[in-house]
Amino acid sequence: MNWLDPVTLKGEIVTLLPLGIDHIEPLKDAVRDGEYWKLWFASVPSPDLMERYVVQAMEAAAGGDIAFAVKLNRNGRIVGTTRFYDVDAMTRRALLGYTWYARSACRTGVNSESKLLLLRHIFEEKDAIAVEFRTHAFNHASRAAIERLGARQDGILRSHRRMADGSIRDTVVYSILQHEWPAVRSNLSSRLAMHASDAAGQGT
Repeated sequence: MNWLDPVTLKGEIVTLLPLGIDHIEPLKDAVRDGEYWKLWFASVPSPDLMERYVVQAMEAAAGGDIAFAVKLNRNGRIVGTTRFYDVDAMTRRALLGYTWYARSACRTGVNSESKLLLLRHIFEEKDAIAVEFRTHAFNHASRAAIERLGARQDGILRSHRRMADGSIRDTVVYSILQHEWPAVRSNLSSRLAMHASDAAGQGT
């Protein structure tokens, strides 16, 4: 039995659903909003590659990876995806990544609540020792988002991966340890409260 099993995680803003074939077309629509696959330093699938992306994510579940589609509760729209991967049951450690959203979902509380749901599940329900994040050294938006969570940088793996365009990426590694989770949880909860306050002030 895998340490992590498919699970549905529901919050106020989003629901994280186990990724499935029925999410391919909605994810194509989501990724067209922003066209982030055109960023050379990002690992975001184009609409043409979405089916393979989803199928590969589902196949990785046999090895313990868990992928999610991110659904907005207010309208049921799928706005992105995220996953636990390279899951190590022996050390109760996993990487959290392959995260991307439609541009319209950015800076709306979607990412903050998604991370809160995922981290609360793995730390509080699965007793994780650590959760790791990795991103391209040139992906400054991703690095800033990870740092806003409260994750700490562990280091940089230089010349770590070859990208689709043939370039070699330096990978920045961050992590959150078990004893750091309460502070990270408070930070995420505070960020979500600010999003709720802003939305209320705008009458949305």
